[in-house]
Amino acid sequence: MLNDLDLLIKAAQAAGEIARPFWRKHPKIWDKGDGAGPVTEADLAVDKMLHDTLLTARPSYGWLSEETTDTDTRLSKEHVFIVDPIDGTRSFIEGDHNWAHSLAVVENGEVVAAVVYLPMRKRLFAAQKGLGATLNGAPLKTSTMQELDGARLLTARHNLVPQFWQNGCPDFVQKFRPSLAYRMSLVAEGRFDAMLSLRNTWEWDVAAGTLIANEAGAQVTDRNGDAPVFNQSTPAFDGFIAANPVLASSIAARLMRKT
Repeated sequence: MLNDLDLLIKAAQAAGEIARPFWRKHPKIWDKGDGAGPVTEADLAVDKMLHDTLLTARPSYGWLSEETTDTDTRLSKEHVFIVDPIDGTRSFIEGDHNWAHSLAVVENGEVVAAVVYLPMRKRLFAAQKGLGATLNGAPLKTSTMQELDGARLLTARHNLVPQFWQNGCPDFVQKFRPSLAYRMSLVAEGRFDAMLSLRNTWEWDVAAGTLIANEAGAQVTDRNGDAPVFNQSTPAFDGFIAANPVLASSIAARLMRKT
């Protein structure tokens, strides 16, 4: 029987085979409403395959996905799959390459196996708790940058306005990727020094990326510096930070606290 990580890798690769034919082929699109954004027929097809494949292989596990109606059944499960069938749906719709399949297994609130797969870029990030993180099989390590000024930060530009920062925003080098899972993986790779989200951050966006970043040496927290615990009744965090421990702590300390 496949272990959890190998199961996720195989499922992510199958997801890529399903999604790829829809890309740049004008898939059907619906607006989910309430500010939740768009969903395409590709998202739904991938979600169904992942749900059927993963739960057939692990029928005792719970399930949390962006594209599946949530229930409280998962809250009583020791193990839970947390997936985003396509992270970066808007990029997918626009024909951009930077969308990903994000798959994780959580055990008692902690991510223990994770895959972030970008099929159009042929980049497969993977991690298992205690065994490190890899990109296409090669080990990953975060950057050693410790200064806020000059740090290469993956974030939306609106997060850099002065009102979010004590004594003004540091002089970051701001870059952007639409997929949060991919942002966290790029931090794990060391191509960027940190990622930051100040919006409500859903578990399915960051579960897989959390383990990949952690196993590469990053510290991952919410905007207040608290480590994430997954499979919560409301599956969201108040912002998200990933960077090496010194830089992550400095970012959290510099942010304005919510009142």
